[in-house]
Amino acid sequence: MKSQLYSLRPFTIEDLLAKLRTDEIAIPAIQRPFVWKDSRVCAFIDSLFRGYPVGYIITWPKSGVSLKDGSQSTREFVLIDGQQRTMALWTALQGKSILDEKYRKKKICISFHPVKGKFEVFKKTFENDSEWISDISIVFNSNTSFGLINDYCEKNQEADKDKVAESIERLQGIRSNLLGVIELGEHLDLKTVAEIFARINQKGVALSSSDFIMSKMAASEQYNGHLLHKSVDYFCHLVNVPQAYKELTKDTTFVQTEYFGGMKWLRNWKNKKLYIPDYKDVIRVVFTMKFERGDLKDLVHRLSENTVSEKTVKESFRKLDEGIMSYMNETNFKRFIMILDSIEFINSSMTTAKNAVNCAYILYLTLRAKKADPNQIEKLVRRWFVMTVLIGRYSRAPQATFGEDIRGFNSEQGAAAYLKRIEQTELSEEGFWKVEILDKLNTSTTKGVYFNMFLASLVSSNTNGFLSSDLKVYNLLDGQKDFHHIFPKKHLERIGAEKSLHNQLANLAVTEKQINIAIGDTAPAIYFSELKVGCKDGIPPYNVGIDSIDELHANLNSHCIPHTNDPTIFENYEEFLDQRKKLMAEKIKKYYYGL
Repeated sequence: MKSQLYSLRPFTIEDLLAKLRTDEIAIPAIQRPFVWKDSRVCAFIDSLFRGYPVGYIITWPKSGVSLKDGSQSTREFVLIDGQQRTMALWTALQGKSILDEKYRKKKICISFHPVKGKFEVFKKTFENDSEWISDISIVFNSNTSFGLINDYCEKNQEADKDKVAESIERLQGIRSNLLGVIELGEHLDLKTVAEIFARINQKGVALSSSDFIMSKMAASEQYNGHLLHKSVDYFCHLVNVPQAYKELTKDTTFVQTEYFGGMKWLRNWKNKKLYIPDYKDVIRVVFTMKFERGDLKDLVHRLSENTVSEKTVKESFRKLDEGIMSYMNETNFKRFIMILDSIEFINSSMTTAKNAVNCAYILYLTLRAKKADPNQIEKLVRRWFVMTVLIGRYSRAPQATFGEDIRGFNSEQGAAAYLKRIEQTELSEEGFWKVEILDKLNTSTTKGVYFNMFLASLVSSNTNGFLSSDLKVYNLLDGQKDFHHIFPKKHLERIGAEKSLHNQLANLAVTEKQINIAIGDTAPAIYFSELKVGCKDGIPPYNVGIDSIDELHANLNSHCIPHTNDPTIFENYEEFLDQRKKLMAEKIKKYYYGL
């Protein structure tokens, strides 16, 4: 007869918090980072306040389990499922810091309005609003509600004291709410527990394929999977926070491995934050590169011993081992970042297309493994990355596209021919450069890839800031910049231009703050006319350092601002936008083919 896999018993919220305070609960390596948004924590607390059921947590009374901090469990409870809810309680009710998915310490503060019985994520204004208890952890860290109620009612004398008392006592009463606990049998092994964890998380906030893969690795000591899991987790931690190196060295067993040796270089890493991978990015790159496939479910299948042969599992872990070591390699990672830097995407806001970055790294590592010429690698990776961003290559069916691309990289014709074939199809003169990109530039969002691409083209051509005689666009983007409205918004209001068009990308130029302020709301026909007169006289207005008409024309040309063919261009806003978008498209095209 089989032993019972689990037992059920109730916990109060206070029982759970007490075990957290005394370190009786541990979080195993198979768990994912804290990913709940602040708003979800707020909704969770509201559900508890209203007495709604909030599900179960699953624990495992097992010692010797590898934990997220690198230690081995010697505690009464290992938390197998329910980390998000447990950590939400810890930070919101106890006021403790937690580590988020970007490895940053944060505290999630929830505010409470006793009269309305309403919760909200903390806002600075609540601190000075007597109607709000700005941080509910104050309530839970107090032994009695009497003082809190009196204090609140003194500050809000019109409030119904009975209602306030009932509301605050009800909030404190959350401590007595019951939380179901499923306790797994101590006799279960880690692989079985990992399988239970994965199956449970197929519902609710489902695990991604990367989460499944990470849990499979954490549960496999036979093929060093647990070390590979730590390698991915610690590498991402150090890329995000190099200062955490000293803390990670407390995992003394792992420090002695080649895996930790492969990431030691990160302790002194000064990243421009062009690429900050998380564990999902690492798994994506390694899997696609080493297995030449796009669908991560294939790897989940290959790591599941109950569905494939031991030989397949062993070979899959071998490939993961090789791929992770290659991914973390100092030379590989630094050279790839150098290539991104040479594209002139100077900060992480300009590399928001994460799948494009990941596939560019896949291409880089693939070509490195083939021992391709370094100069050829750099050129191909640069062009490939920008092309995929331009056409939004991974915006639909990314997994299938990753699979298609890795097969193209490894085809008999090679990566260069594969790229050229895509360019001929996707970047045609008549279809893309004269039509599609103009439509893409017809927007007001400065955080989109197309405006970033235009900024990169300005940086690449060493362009001065708009109307600046010395500061480069690069300097301005890296420091104090303004996006000047060539047609100022107040002027557009005066002429009755449609409000939705005021912030069009084609109306923006990167400039110095002092120039932007000096021009103010002056109509473009006026200030450009005054600039031309001032440059001819050698005394330009508006704090502009440019003092010659040729230099002024060169600056306007470099910023794709039409100004010579039709002097009335600054009197017709929509015509100006159309003409400038065409010039911006040409600038981006020249930049792309110059990579």
